[in-house]
Amino acid sequence: MKESRDGTKSARHAKSSSVTSLPLILDIDDFKGDFSFDALFGNLVNDLLPSFQEEETDSAEGHGNISGTDALPNGHIRALSDTAKFSQGPSEPLFPEVGKLLSLFKDSCKELVDLRKQIDGRLYNLKKEVSAQDSKHRKTLTELEKGVDGLFTSFARLDSRISSVGQTAAKIGDHLQSADAQRETASQTIELIKYLMEFNSSPGDLMELSPLFSDDSRVAEAASIAQKLRSFAEEDIGRQSIAVPSVVGNATASRGLEVAVANLQEYCNELENRLLARFDAASQKRELSTMAECAKILSQFNRGTSAMQHYVATRPMFIDVEVMNSDTRSVLGDHGLQASPSNVARGLSSLYKEITDTVRKEAATITAVFPSPNEVMSILVQRVLEQRVTTLLDKLLVKPSLVNLPPVEEGGLLLYLRMLAVAYEKTQELARDLRAVGCGDLDVEGLTESLFSAHKDEYPEHEQASLRQLYQAKMAELRAENQQISESTGTIGRSKGASVASSHQQISVTVVTEFVHWNEESISRCTMLTSQPATLAAHVKTVFTCLLDQVSQYITEGLERARDSLTEAAALRERFVLGTSMSRRVAAAAASAAEAAAAAGESSFRSFMVAIQRCGSSVAIVQQYFANSISRLLLPVDGAHASSCEEMATAMSSAEAAAYKGLQQCIETVMAEVERLLSAEQKATDYRAPDDGNAPDHRPTTACTRVVAYLSRVLESAFTALEGLNKQAFLTELGNRLHKGLLTHWQKFTFNPSGGLRLKRDITEYGEFVRSFNAPSVDEKFELLGIMANVFIVAPESLSTLFDSSPGIRKDAQRFIPLREDYKSAKLASKLASLWPSSS
Repeated sequence: MKESRDGTKSARHAKSSSVTSLPLILDIDDFKGDFSFDALFGNLVNDLLPSFQEEETDSAEGHGNISGTDALPNGHIRALSDTAKFSQGPSEPLFPEVGKLLSLFKDSCKELVDLRKQIDGRLYNLKKEVSAQDSKHRKTLTELEKGVDGLFTSFARLDSRISSVGQTAAKIGDHLQSADAQRETASQTIELIKYLMEFNSSPGDLMELSPLFSDDSRVAEAASIAQKLRSFAEEDIGRQSIAVPSVVGNATASRGLEVAVANLQEYCNELENRLLARFDAASQKRELSTMAECAKILSQFNRGTSAMQHYVATRPMFIDVEVMNSDTRSVLGDHGLQASPSNVARGLSSLYKEITDTVRKEAATITAVFPSPNEVMSILVQRVLEQRVTTLLDKLLVKPSLVNLPPVEEGGLLLYLRMLAVAYEKTQELARDLRAVGCGDLDVEGLTESLFSAHKDEYPEHEQASLRQLYQAKMAELRAENQQISESTGTIGRSKGASVASSHQQISVTVVTEFVHWNEESISRCTMLTSQPATLAAHVKTVFTCLLDQVSQYITEGLERARDSLTEAAALRERFVLGTSMSRRVAAAAASAAEAAAAAGESSFRSFMVAIQRCGSSVAIVQQYFANSISRLLLPVDGAHASSCEEMATAMSSAEAAAYKGLQQCIETVMAEVERLLSAEQKATDYRAPDDGNAPDHRPTTACTRVVAYLSRVLESAFTALEGLNKQAFLTELGNRLHKGLLTHWQKFTFNPSGGLRLKRDITEYGEFVRSFNAPSVDEKFELLGIMANVFIVAPESLSTLFDSSPGIRKDAQRFIPLREDYKSAKLASKLASLWPSSS
């Protein structure tokens, strides 16, 4: 059809110039596949359009010639040519193929309608045909489903049958296998009974046995059979012993099996000894394959325990006495008594490394020889620890008696404890190394702990005894040093001697630091030797209590020695108190002695302040040590931390009491010197200067200057030594005592107005000094004293105004107004009676 259509198109193209055209022929194939309307349309019109296209081409060429000669840039020439073209009139149609195309399109439409009708007809026929085929197919499927159901039923019956046959076959196979096993067992039993009868012949007669039991090439088989026979015979004897024999035959059988058991035992022992001898010979030659073969056979005798133990026991490190002696020499040296912990540590490290290397080499051999190397390694490591290490530790650690302590000159208890710590640490390292090499199921850590159990039972008591021994030795050393210094210095004088003795017996922070170092070392040993946190906390608390007792006793005794110097200085002051009536020579000697006593008191004051300062530093060191090292170790036990804090406060209470008493003595010492200076330096004319017309003296009195200078000098050590609330309390108490002492002192004098000004100048000087105390209550008292001094300065008629403006001075003013020079002449008693009626 395609070819006929192409021929028609060619014919139509050949007759394109004719007026009428041939009918249009379309094919259904044109609409199949990738249909393109543009392609279809092109095939229809391409036969008619070429003539028009040729005319258009010719017309375009003519226009091109015109434009090539007469064209202007604005395009007017083309417009004129077009006008001329239209002015010529309708000589021919503009699109001459229109008629042909219209006819072509109409024919094409008719053809398309006819094609659609053909297609619709074909579709109808196909639908009918498809419907018929579908009905036929459905019928076929229904029949197939019935057939498949039947097949499924048949298959189910077949599967059930196959399963039943398979189970039957499996049962038959099991029975066959069981029967074969029974046959094999029966065969083996027959063989075993035959061999058992051979061993049952007569006691001790092993000459008539089968060649199997004497053939060296079949030793493994013989050993296996012998063990089976032995097990069987022993079990039968056990059953016969439980059941009551009722016939003679049972008793005869039992006696026969006993003979067999005895012979089997004898044979097994002989075979085992023979194998062990062969194993030893192979071991000496390092024939590992022969050793492994013997070990494998021997594993059938008591699981090879005898072979394992025999191998371990024959190692040179356990049978050579020289090895043990060499161990001792390498750790303790040739003499042993001069060994120090550091040398012992180096010796143990070297020795334990050698032991580890030896065990590692043995492990390689054991792995290649024995079927169960882990069990052999367990026996080997246990033997190393229990024999070689224990022998060394027994020589290294000799537990001292707590009744008769070893002398300090020979190291004392501390040397034993340090040796114990070194040995424990190094042995623990050995245990870890042996664990890494391999030790089977052996609890090597627990075994290592058991080596030190005898030393750890009384370990806390040894630590406490050691700390007490160290403390006593240190105190004896300090006393010897002080005695030596005292003897070398000689007796210079009682007061000076007391000062020198005091300076050489001062509290030393270095000594307290040494106490802490002892305790820190002891705590480190506790931490190493104690694994349970609760037990460790108890030991730490006990050891720390020793430190508290030592520091408390040491600083308390130091403070008491410093107090003794203050007491001696006070006794010197009392001895040289100036009397009221004595000669000038005696008074001068007494004054000189009083100044010496004052110098001793000042020296004692400084010494006590140094002791206070060092006491505070020592307590701070202990508290810092507790916070950094002790407190965290006490946390596992409830209440242990709080209990230790309470014990620390209790331990320091005695030192606090001594410090409080000493500070009171210091205040007494200072006030005694202040009173001495005031009595010696204060003149009656200081506050009642004669009215000679000269300008009043506005300088402080000599007594005031001396007292302030003394206080500045002596309290310099107090400002340095005391801190915080202690400093505030001490200076407040001293300021109050100074205030009270000055009031008492000034009541001995009479004041005129110029003397009042001098007194106010002294009060200002005292007030400026005590302001350095930072005690507000003391500052307030001296401010009131400055105001109170005005009672000597103002005119009598102005006193009431003074009291009204400063009511706080009324109480002291009642005592000081009678000290005015004009008290009687101005009749101040009657004038002021209205101010305080109770005193009139």
